[in-house]
Amino acid sequence: MLTIRLQRMGKRKNPTYRLIVSEKARDTQYNSLEILGNYNPIQIPKVLELKADRIKYWISKGAQTSNTVNNILVREGIIEGKKRKSVTISNKRKVKIGAKKVELAEKENSKKALVEKAIAEVKTSAEKV
Repeated sequence: MLTIRLQRMGKRKNPTYRLIVSEKARDTQYNSLEILGNYNPIQIPKVLELKADRIKYWISKGAQTSNTVNNILVREGIIEGKKRKSVTISNKRKVKIGAKKVELAEKENSKKALVEKAIAEVKTSAEKV
């Protein structure tokens, strides 16, 4: 199965990427069938050079895109469709995030209760005077 994905190039902490077509099971550093463009996210403004006709050709031949490449192509208007999630969160991390949300909600509720109690005390002391 062919896939269109990013191949990391460049120096350490200064990445540049190539859009390549290769076998899905192969390493991105191994021989690719064709280079379809390049992407430099570090440079301001970001540089993105794509061969749109070749990308459409490979997609018509059945090549799939990685999630990140799909999002780039949708953003640039080369293909139609929805963006895909490119980052996944593990179940362990989801549990931690959920616990943190519950903890924050409890803190907010306790703060509200303290504020309401203080207001009630001020009202009762004002009524006594």
